[in-house]
Amino acid sequence: MRRKGDLPSKVCATCGRPFAWRRKWARDWESVRYCSERCRRTGPRQDGGADA
Repeated sequence: MRRKGDLPSKVCATCGRPFAWRRKWARDWESVRYCSERCRRTGPRQDGGADA
């Protein structure tokens, strides 16, 4: 069994938060850009990331 820390991770294009690999993304991990459905609907921010 893998630990969550051993899984690959990415940074969300909308909110700038890191998120880890999920089993449902196994086939298309290369194309995953957003951490959640809400971030996907909102789309990329113009300011480039997380709130300060």
